[in-house]
Amino acid sequence: MAALFGFVQLEFPWALGPPDGRYVLRGHAGEPEHVLVTTTLGAQQRRLLGNRPRPAGTEPAPVPTARATLVRAAPFDEEREAADWLKRAGEDEIDDAIVVLNRVLHLHRTAAADAFVREVARAQALIARVGYGEGEEVAHGRWTEATTFPMPRTPRTRGAAALRPQERLAALLGARDAPLAAEELALRARVDLEAGRRREAALQLRIALEAGLAELEPWRDSLGERLAELRDARGAVAAAANAALEGGIDDDTLAEVERVLIRLEAALRARVAGMD
Repeated sequence: MAALFGFVQLEFPWALGPPDGRYVLRGHAGEPEHVLVTTTLGAQQRRLLGNRPRPAGTEPAPVPTARATLVRAAPFDEEREAADWLKRAGEDEIDDAIVVLNRVLHLHRTAAADAFVREVARAQALIARVGYGEGEEVAHGRWTEATTFPMPRTPRTRGAAALRPQERLAALLGARDAPLAAEELALRARVDLEAGRRREAALQLRIALEAGLAELEPWRDSLGERLAELRDARGAVAAAANAALEGGIDDDTLAEVERVLIRLEAALRARVAGMD
């Protein structure tokens, strides 16, 4: 019997970036850990339209769908082992696959020097499947057995409830509020931190913190304690950024980076909540 391999398959409503193909992802000592298969689906008819201007219509333009299949490099010993694995598999395996896929997208963004290649989130996946099959089978988007998982329900967080994004957007569009540079910089630091990019997170946090301290100063009457706490964290954040420039961030430094980022995010939310 042919060897069986476990996989996670995700589909997104846009082209991910890396050209269609198979990519071997290696870990410690160069050992293969996964094979990522990227495939573009749909929207082939757009090629027939040409590049010349034409009268506008009301029909939506067809868009490509990208499929990413992350295949485990190590096969199962037997089909029973594969079936048992599939029974246990679920959102944890999907989350792990998204982490690996985002690492590939980040490396592609760097290699292509294309700032607009974006990473993905679980909520953006049109389809999420987990299954197993023979090697060539799963590489071509097929399987022996697979399960499709619905979009998980995401509970509202305290921060999301406090910000009320639609009201904030209305305020921004109506010029009753303005976005702070620190808000965008903190978001970038959060993305790096969640993706495991320690050095980038530390460096990003340093400028986000400095921007936040400057931009939040007009709200010092209501945010005084928060600003004092952030000012006290300047030394630790600077040390973390210097360590990043020297090449490494240890676990204790990473924990401090995350702690300060959480406090900066809280201060930025408190400014918005206090404007209601």
